[in-house]
This record gives sequence, C-alpha cells and structure tokens, in this order.
Amino acid sequence: MSLKVKAKERLQKVGKYAGTYRYVMLPELYSSLSQEKVIREAALRSGVSEGVMHACWDAAGEVIKAWACEGHTIPMPGLGSMRFGLSAKSVADVNDVKTSLIKTRRIIFTPAVELKQELRNTSVIITCYDRDGNEVKRVTSADDGTIEEPESPEGGTTGDGTTGNGGETPGTNTGGDDPSTGGSGDDGGDGGGGNPGSDMD
Repeated sequence: MSLKVKAKERLQKVGKYAGTYRYVMLPELYSSLSQEKVIREAALRSGVSEGVMHACWDAAGEVIKAWACEGHTIPMPGLGSMRFGLSAKSVADVNDVKTSLIKTRRIIFTPAVELKQELRNTSVIITCYDRDGNEVKRVTSADDGTIEEPESPEGGTTGDGTTGNGGETPGTNTGGDDPSTGGSGDDGGDGGGGNPGSDMD
C-alpha cells in the first residue's frame, strides 16, 4: 500500500514567501467509497450475508451515536475510539459561565496503536509538477513515519482564552504558507487537546 501525494509549484500570495513560487504538497484526491461497497466487502471477508452485515452496520452506528451523545468514549473495532467534545472560551468568574461561551462542538477520533503502526509503515509517493502542470520528478518517501499526535494529556488554552478539548495543537501548520493548504505557521489552532476527563460535555 502507498499514499499518493502531489507537490505543485504554486505562487505564494501571503506569508514570508509571498511573490515566490514554491512546491506545496497536497494529497491526491481519492474516490469516496460507498457504504454499500464497504458492507459488501465486509460481508465477503466475514462470511455472513450482506443483509446481516447491513443490519449490524446500522445497529452499530446507532449505538455509537447514542452513547457518544451521552458523553461516552466509544471503541471502534480496529480503528480506535471516538467521543464528542467542545471548544469554549474561559472566564475568571463562575458567574460568567454560560452556554454562549461555547465556540464549537467537535467529534474527536483517537486512532488505535495498530492503525497508527499501519500508517507508519505505509510508503508515500510524491509526484512533483511545475507551474505549467508538467511532471518533473517522482519521489518515494524515506521519512521516519512519525505520526502526529493532536491530543495532549491536558486541555490547552489558546491565545484568545479559548480552551480546546481534543482540538489541534495551537500553531499547527499542515501545508506551509499557502492558505489553501492549511494556513501559515503563525496561525493558531482551536486549542490544545484534552483527555476524556477534561471535556466540557
């Protein structure tokens, strides 16, 4: 297996590299698999009928949704776990605590060790294109396979006094200085990560 990435030479319009061309890496667009295709393949691998697999799929989805909305962390077989959290502004006075402090609600996915190991072992193939769209180079990854850990042991606080429970690390840069690829390195995230016990659910 391999992940396909393209590096396109693009004119930078903002940031310290504004006015210059730089190669920006973007993931190749993968097709979205239909639910029916996934169910069909899972039924084939498990040896049960598609009807039974469909019923199990629907039932599991309803259980995960219901229990997650009750504040539970739900295991997802072979993938990890998910839970709900939120990002809210902090206040000094308890009398100022109110629901209007909530900025966003979010779905937090924590990958399993096995899933992260699979990603770590997956090669990355980078195809480079110049500003005219011509392929100029192809590279196979030689990186150490480090996996980003978006969650920290304690809930963080951003510069605007917002606490993020399970959000991205402030200042995370996923795509250089091109806004279309994740913003500049000076941009802050929605707040530090949080463990299940620190959510404001």
